[in-house]
Amino acid sequence: MTLLDHEPGRSAPAAGPDPAAATARVVHALRPLVRAEARAEAPAAGLDPADLEQTVWLRLLERPAGAVPPRDPARWVRDTVRAEARRGRRTVRRERPYAGTEPAAPLTGGPERAALGAAERRALRAALARLPERCTRLLEAMLAPTDPTYREIAGELGMSQGSLGPIRSRCLGCLRRMLAAEVAVPELRGRGR
Repeated sequence: MTLLDHEPGRSAPAAGPDPAAATARVVHALRPLVRAEARAEAPAAGLDPADLEQTVWLRLLERPAGAVPPRDPARWVRDTVRAEARRGRRTVRRERPYAGTEPAAPLTGGPERAALGAAERRALRAALARLPERCTRLLEAMLAPTDPTYREIAGELGMSQGSLGPIRSRCLGCLRRMLAAEVAVPELRGRGR
């Protein structure tokens, strides 16, 4: 009888094998060994011991229902823990943390959306270039990646800080009118009234 067949303190099952009861016996019998092996291997692999332990249990439960239980469950646990630790080390070596300097992936994708976005940005840049120089400089300064304050923008452009808001409003209105004239209004679908 193997470790998987019989739990100490219990009599052998009289009826046919119950898969849930067999799994519970295996988990109960192997829990201390899995926990000890995971705690021993995880630090060297750069993994959390609880994650490694959970992965080993997952591997055990992924075995087909009709599969023969491992002959030596303790050896199977040690081999599985070490294999998962090796896999974790390889993964940790290949992964690199997100530095925040890379652009985030767009929420909605696809080539059509990328083409439309590029066309919209070109139209916006072309419209900005046709604005009066004062408006172009102001809007570019306000949209700078450094996110300058109104005081910094006013100093850079040689304007009073109080006039930035009204000028910005007029420039955006002008830009809005230019873009509205260039963008086709979507057609109404269905029957007209």
